[in-house]
Amino acid sequence: MRLPRLILIIIFTIECGFLFAQDSLTIISYNVENLFDYEHDTLKNDSSFLPEGMHHWTYYRYQTKLDRIAQVIVNISGWESAALVGLCEVENARCLRDLCYMLKRFHYKYIHYESADERGIDVALLYDSTKVKVLNSKPLHVPLKDDLTRDILYVKALLTTSDTLHTMVCHLPSKLGGTTATDWKRQTAKQVIQQQVDSILQLQPDAKIIVMGDMNSEPDNDLQHLDNLMISNNRAGNGTHKYQGIWSCLDQFYVSHSLKDIAKATIFAPNWLLEEDTKYLDYQPKRTYVGFRYHDGYSDHLPVVLRFSL
Repeated sequence: MRLPRLILIIIFTIECGFLFAQDSLTIISYNVENLFDYEHDTLKNDSSFLPEGMHHWTYYRYQTKLDRIAQVIVNISGWESAALVGLCEVENARCLRDLCYMLKRFHYKYIHYESADERGIDVALLYDSTKVKVLNSKPLHVPLKDDLTRDILYVKALLTTSDTLHTMVCHLPSKLGGTTATDWKRQTAKQVIQQQVDSILQLQPDAKIIVMGDMNSEPDNDLQHLDNLMISNNRAGNGTHKYQGIWSCLDQFYVSHSLKDIAKATIFAPNWLLEEDTKYLDYQPKRTYVGFRYHDGYSDHLPVVLRFSL
């Protein structure tokens, strides 16, 4: 039976698109702002995010938060799933299991390690198991004396193109206490990243490396052998986080020199992720809470997206 010409064109277009998608990769980095479940964990500082807590964090609000995050990931990914999604501010594995269930058509699995963060929030990585084979992973501890912060998540994976990709997901220490007074904490964390990068390149000089996450500082080329792809966005006045009327590009992608010329990083900022900033004018990210008032939003950060061809 002969198929109509229009159907043949559609089939050909879909197949070509699929083949193109296999040769390209989409990676998302997103600080989801306080993704807590609604049940108490004795090992976590989660008392505010309980039904009886100050945020009145209920099952319904938790499910709504998961739905909001899934909505962002789906809208960025489109027809094809993002191969990797780095997340900041996740309480535990349950949150990740529930999020993966909402995104089940994308075949996501997750990597997560509990860290000693004072607030009880960690970083994590979702990966599409049809596109990525995880070879190994480990948490990289950031030594801050008596201060506790998130570990850095390192993952080594094999792509469908047989390329090996080294990924680090970071949420560096905040500026709470002052930028200058806390800078040593972020520098200590970057030394841990640098040591891992150096050890990878020593064994494989042309290795493909991606460092992503909330750096809690302006983008800079301060990691050797890596290029920060968010510098131009920051110089243009585009940011992922707004504080007292000023946008900053806190969420960033660093890539190894082997990826610099084939990778492009952008900020995902559709209108529905934003709301009017009535105090400082312009717009701002639509948050889940404003203070302790439930606002039914997404996050105080905008996601960043990395796309490159292999």
